[in-house]
This record gives sequence, structure tokens and C-alpha cells, in this order.
Amino acid sequence: MTESGRAASRTAVLVCQGRAAAHGRAATDQFADPVAVGLLGVAERTTVDQVRANTPPEGWRERTAYESVRACAEVVVPRTVAIDRALRARVTGQLVILGAGLDTRAWRLPELAQTDVWEVDHPASQQDKRARLAGTAPVLRGPDEGDVHHAELPATARSVRFTPVDFAVDDLGAALDAAGHDPSAPTTWLWEGVVPYLTRDEVHATVAALAARTVPGSALVVNYQAPSARVAAGRLLTRVLGGFVTSGEPWRSLWKPQRMAVLLAEYGLRVVSDDSLLALAHTLGSPARGRTSLRSGRVAVAESH
Repeated sequence: MTESGRAASRTAVLVCQGRAAAHGRAATDQFADPVAVGLLGVAERTTVDQVRANTPPEGWRERTAYESVRACAEVVVPRTVAIDRALRARVTGQLVILGAGLDTRAWRLPELAQTDVWEVDHPASQQDKRARLAGTAPVLRGPDEGDVHHAELPATARSVRFTPVDFAVDDLGAALDAAGHDPSAPTTWLWEGVVPYLTRDEVHATVAALAARTVPGSALVVNYQAPSARVAAGRLLTRVLGGFVTSGEPWRSLWKPQRMAVLLAEYGLRVVSDDSLLALAHTLGSPARGRTSLRSGRVAVAESH
């Protein structure tokens, strides 16, 4: 629990664990996140190490946490690759990451060397991330190489500006103004892993707020979930059993691709691509045991003209 009284996002930690578990083991020619493990605590890394070693632990709770990280790793690989590709193709001087969580792009993408990055998230989650960044960070090495520890990781982006926003009460535009974002210059917006946890009204409000600060030459990369009865049933079951896979954070809105395209078009954003994570996973040769989650997850890219 942070000083604000609200706990930081458990989903952000799970996703970070998934990336750390997949680093160096999946789609190695296109996926890499050597930074993720440095943001994890000792207990969080223990589960990651078990997944990387393919050694399921004894005990129901431990095994459930293990399976959560293993399944998450399968999902985050195609999602990360798709988003990184989109960002590399649309480098501007400004990148705003909405619901940044434990995102590592400002610390690992050299293409952002001339880009200012705004990480927007709830104050509790940002407090947690900044504490993790300030701590000692172990570098993931081979099984016989041990851990190498170093000080806080330097950013590869030109700057990183933490912008605390509680979307339920705060004004996104005002927060970005205060943080120095220039609404008259092209911006690339990244919205990953957040949309399902918002109501439809909250999604509309967020798109409206970012569109008001979007000029021609800008783009939005958005990850969202399409409706799936099998995924809904599976998430309900895992919540009943303990909530590890869902991290106790329920989905509140699902979007068909056509509905997402219509929504974005209302605010001057034209969808130029929209792919399922399953299709992306197949192109990477990634394992697809989590087929339902991969099939419902999508990454869309929309541009402002």
C-alpha cells in the first residue's frame, strides 16, 4: 500500500513478470526486455525464475502464481513486439504512455533517444515504479553467470516525465500541460493493457482528452480486448479460485474491432491496422497454449491526418 492509500497495480507487476520470464526465451530475434527483471522484487523474481527454468513449484498458491506468469509471458511477447514495431515506425518528439505501469520502453528502446516520454498513471502505481527504479536492479544473466547488480537504470529516451493522473478525478489535459507536453506538436500515444479495466464512458472520455491534444502526424497505438465467452468464463473461474491470473482487477469493457474503429474515427483517428495477438503469435512462431487470451487480445494503430 502506498502513501496515497491505494495499492499499486498488481496487473502491472504480473505483466512485468511475464516480460522478464520471456526475455531471451521466446521470439529472441524480435522480442527482448532485459530491463523488466530489474523492476521486480525478490519474491516476484522467484516465480519468474521458476517459469524460466520450467520447474513448477509445489503448493496450490505457488503453482497458480507460476501458471499466471507462464500464461502472461505467452501473451506479452506478441503484444510487445507489435507495439514496439508500431512505435519504431512512428517516432515523434513526444510519446505519451497512458497507464504506463512498469513499462520499460523509455529504458530499452534506442529509437527514443530524441523523444520525450510522459508516463501517465495513477499516483500509487507511479510511486511504486519510482521506488523500484531507485532500488538496486539485478541484470538477468545465464543460469551459471549469477546476478550482476547496478544502480538505477539510465533512460534511453531523451527524458522521462512521470505524470500522476487518477483518471477518475483528474483532468488528463491539465496534467500533461503541467508536465510540459506540447499539444501543438505531433505525439505518439500508447495505451497498452488498460482499456479492459475501464468502463465504456471512461474509454470515451480518455480518447476525447487525448484527441484534443492530437495534431496531424500523431498516432495512437491501443491494446484492447474483444468479446470472448471462453475468456470471460476463464477469468471468472480464476477470480473465484484466487484471482492470480486477473490480479483481482476485473474487466469492465470489451470492444469489437468495428466498434473500436468507429470510436476512434469519431475523434479524427483512422485505424490503419488492427491485429489479434494470436495472429501475431503465429508470425513469431510463439507457443499458443493460451489461445483464447491471444485470440481476444488486439493491437490497433490509428493515425491522425
